[in-house]
Amino acid sequence: MNRKQKRLTVIAGGMGFIAIAVLLVLFALSRSVSYFYMPSDFAEKPVGEGTRIRLGGLVEEGSIKRVENSNVLFTVTDGSGAVQVRYAGILPDLFREGQGVVTEGRFGNDGAFHADTVLAKHDENYMPKEVADRLKEDGVWEGEASQ
Repeated sequence: MNRKQKRLTVIAGGMGFIAIAVLLVLFALSRSVSYFYMPSDFAEKPVGEGTRIRLGGLVEEGSIKRVENSNVLFTVTDGSGAVQVRYAGILPDLFREGQGVVTEGRFGNDGAFHADTVLAKHDENYMPKEVADRLKEDGVWEGEASQ
């Protein structure tokens, strides 16, 4: 092997290594992506059972029900759609009816959304930007979104 062939071999090996690294990173990122949905989105494009998503909207008035242990049932709405949410765990201190919320989890066999994470607003002016934008489009909320 002369110098030119050795150089081309090293360059080709390096490019192959970079290509494999990029593919592994893209594969890892695609498995951790969770798409954002509002309750009314499920009428247009249903989500498969077991698909990890983020569900955002307002906690519906009168919908919070505490069941055995630390399990909680509540409904997330955007004014034109509503989704029943089941959550096992301790809710954030500022979680309450009529406030913005983003939940993360999957739909179960029972048709309810099984959340493993619940994020509530952190002060009286905060609303996640994605949720605020969608609620403004639907004419349900008129506050300012935080960045």
